Amino acid sequence: MRWLLVVLCLSFVAMSQASFAEPLNGRVIEKILVLKSAHQLQLINDGKPLKTYRISLGKRPQGPKLMEGDKRTPEGLYWVDWRKVSDRFNLAMHISYPNISDSARSRREGVAPGGMIMIHGTPDTEENPESLFHTLDWTDGCIAMRNMDMREVWNLVPDGTMIEIRP
Repeated sequence: MRWLLVVLCLSFVAMSQASFAEPLNGRVIEKILVLKSAHQLQLINDGKPLKTYRISLGKRPQGPKLMEGDKRTPEGLYWVDWRKVSDRFNLAMHISYPNISDSARSRREGVAPGGMIMIHGTPDTEENPESLFHTLDWTDGCIAMRNMDMREVWNLVPDGTMIEIRP
């Protein structure tokens, strides 16, 4: 009987953290588009960008993520599949990397694909103020944004939203 209570509690927690996104100018966000070369994250509706944000990428921003630890941001089609409040990075939305193609490639090459790729905020402490990070590529492969931008994206983008990451 305790396991049933645990399952119900976990279900409640999961539902309470699920995103009930607000529309932007009456429009629902259909897709996130990341343009790595432009350092942009765009919120897309009806094929058009509704809002654009400046982002930071992995320390080696050129090229797709090939394996765990390569400091690259993936390229391809993914989903925002869950989110959390992060002690280090404020808010964080998980990207469903690796996809089937990424997993198949890493299996062929005999390497681990890596994981835990997120869209997240930026550290903001006295010794490391947020402004230090905003124009650098500093992550281990994630997509980082200013905290105020991350709060906005968090509120606008529901879990299950497609994210396309282009070179």
